[in-house]
Amino acid sequence: MASKDWGDIDIREDIPHAGRMYDYMLGGTTHFESDRVASHAAGLEFPGGIDAARAGLRANRDFLGRAVRFMAEEAGIRQFLDLGTGIPSDDNTHAIALSVAPESKIVYVDNDPIVLAHAHELLSTTPETTTSYLYADIRDTDSILSQAAEILDFDQPIGLVVVAIMHFISDADDAHGLVSRLVGAVPSGSYLAVSHLASDVVPGLVELYDGISEKTHETFILRNREEFTGFFDGLELVDPGVTLVASWRNQPPDAGPDIFYAGVGRKP
Repeated sequence: MASKDWGDIDIREDIPHAGRMYDYMLGGTTHFESDRVASHAAGLEFPGGIDAARAGLRANRDFLGRAVRFMAEEAGIRQFLDLGTGIPSDDNTHAIALSVAPESKIVYVDNDPIVLAHAHELLSTTPETTTSYLYADIRDTDSILSQAAEILDFDQPIGLVVVAIMHFISDADDAHGLVSRLVGAVPSGSYLAVSHLASDVVPGLVELYDGISEKTHETFILRNREEFTGFFDGLELVDPGVTLVASWRNQPPDAGPDIFYAGVGRKP
């Protein structure tokens, strides 16, 4: 399901777009010349160059797969609410969850027109009764929870997937409060997986993303370890706790700087 007509989409090809740049850096196909130019310009400023930048983004994507697999295999989660889905790829949440448990239900949420344009790819591998898409803003938690409740059973544990999205939400928009409200709506035994660009790991990264914000007209708010850990207030952190993404669950980092914090927590 989608709450907006796929034909009602305004996509600017001339302005770089963070989601399309991310797709390009990961080897996807949903990007334009403006995205490629901006990606290479940013890569020149990244410590270690564009290959190191790609490794950092890939490490985040791989964390998504490991976190969902953990929730499906080890924790027995069969329902997932993925917020800030991003452009579809072959390692999205539903692909991982359904490979473990074909009966899983997944609801994707994103307010990005480019994601909406490709939403059918998120739904194409399974019946729409299993994998659904909501066109909504993460700031509108009441609407998201209301629509998701039509598909997911909120009396049973749910895996909340909030990967590489909260660094687009400012403190003025109450980033921590948004996550807290989502956690508050799911029952005991649910899990929360979060990754987030780190402000205190790689020197110059905040300034680099300030420059990307200017080019893309999107705003990146990097946070330090303490600020990131605050997303898990009231939850039991899954071993190994808060780490850099490539190190979560003992996965060695790829070459190049690791630029995201990551963690998974359980609601007691």
